[in-house]
Amino acid sequence: MSDVAAIDQLVQKHKQLKQEIAKVIIGQEEVIDQILISVFAGGHALLVGVPGLAKTLMVNTISQALGLNFKRIQFTPDLMPSDILGSEILDENRTFKFIKGPVFSNIILADEINRTPPKTQAALLEAMQERAVTVAGHHYKLDLPYFVLATQNPIEQEGTYPLPEAQLDRFMFAINLEYPSFEEEVNVVKATTSDHKPQVNALFNSQEIIDFQQLVRRIPVADNVIEYAVSLVGKTRPKSDSAPAIVKDYIDWGAGPRASQNLILAAKTHAAVNGKYSPDIENVQAVATGILRHRIIKNYKAEAEGYTEDSIIKELL
Repeated sequence: MSDVAAIDQLVQKHKQLKQEIAKVIIGQEEVIDQILISVFAGGHALLVGVPGLAKTLMVNTISQALGLNFKRIQFTPDLMPSDILGSEILDENRTFKFIKGPVFSNIILADEINRTPPKTQAALLEAMQERAVTVAGHHYKLDLPYFVLATQNPIEQEGTYPLPEAQLDRFMFAINLEYPSFEEEVNVVKATTSDHKPQVNALFNSQEIIDFQQLVRRIPVADNVIEYAVSLVGKTRPKSDSAPAIVKDYIDWGAGPRASQNLILAAKTHAAVNGKYSPDIENVQAVATGILRHRIIKNYKAEAEGYTEDSIIKELL
C-alpha cells in the first residue's frame, strides 16, 4: 500500500476513532485531538486539570478504542520505583523470578505524577525515554506502542514534588483541561446518571498503530516548514537575537531542541489526520501551544503582570 493510500486510511480510521470515543466522552474535542496526535506521533502527554474532569475515563476510553492495554498508576508520596517497574522474588525453586509492574502496558495513566518523590518519577522517565526498564541489572523491553499520559492537578501544591524541567521536556504535549460548557455538562449528567453503558469497539491493534507511527515519520516536510518551527522555538529563548521584547521581559528560559523535533512530528501527524500529505506552517501553528507551554519558564514579572504561557505563545505566533 502506498503512503498516500495509507494516509487516506488513517484519515478514515481517525474519524471513526473520534466517533467511538464520543460515545463515552462528551466535548473535550481539542484534548482528544492532542492525545491522539501524541499517540500517532509516538510521544507522551501531560494532562493538567482539576479533579473530576474525567481524565481517567478519557484515557481508558481512548485505550479501548485503540485496542491497547491500559494500566493506571496512582502516584503517592510513599510509592517506590519497584512498585511501578516490578521486582524480583524468590519462587518455590529458590530461583529469582521477575514479577512485572504496572509500567508493562501499552498505555500508562500516571495519575498525579507530581505527588511522588523524584526517585519514582525518574523510574517512569527511563521507561518513557528508552521504552525499556532496568531492574536488578536486567534490561526488559516494553511492549510497543508505549505511551504515558500523566496527570497533574494545578491546584493544591502542598506536599507535591513538581516535575523538573528535564522531565517536563520528555512530554510531547502539555494539555490543559477546561470545565465543560453548560450544554456539555447537562449531557454528561444525563449520560452518567442513567443505566446506559456505551460499548466502545476496538478499531486498531498494536501493529497498526506502530505502522501509522512509522508512516508519520516518512511524511516529507518542506525546508521552509522546518525552518519556521526552529525559528519559532528560537524566539522563546530570551538570550537569542531573534527573541522579541515580550520574551526578553517575561521569560527566564526558553524551549530546547526537543521542542523543534516535537513540533515537526506533531505537525506531520496533524497534517496526516486532516488528509494532507505534507505539513505546512499552519499545521505547526495548530500544535505549537500544547508543545511549547510546558517548555518555557516565566519570570516573576510575568506572574505579577498576569501573563500566562499561552498568552506569550500567542504573541509569538
